[in-house]
Amino acid sequence: MVNLTIRNISEELMNKLRKLAAIERRSINNEILILLEKSLFGYTPEKIVDQAAVDAQAELWQKLSGEWDDPRSASEIASEISSTRTKGREVNI
Repeated sequence: MVNLTIRNISEELMNKLRKLAAIERRSINNEILILLEKSLFGYTPEKIVDQAAVDAQAELWQKLSGEWDDPRSASEIASEISSTRTKGREVNI
């Protein structure tokens, strides 16, 4: 790896770098590298989302999920769920 020294960074620019690095939870050095990659390559490897893979996964989940066929209304189903819940344990504060 190559090391690089950058001189004459304005205080305003440095403050913005510090804030952005803190927001992204990165070191200032890593934040600068990410910004350089974005400007030179138009993306950062860690933020690439393969949309085809996302679509394929969504389609698979839709096939696996099927449909829910129940003659009861939503409120009847919710009432049954509520009535069969256990109270839980008592807590003394």
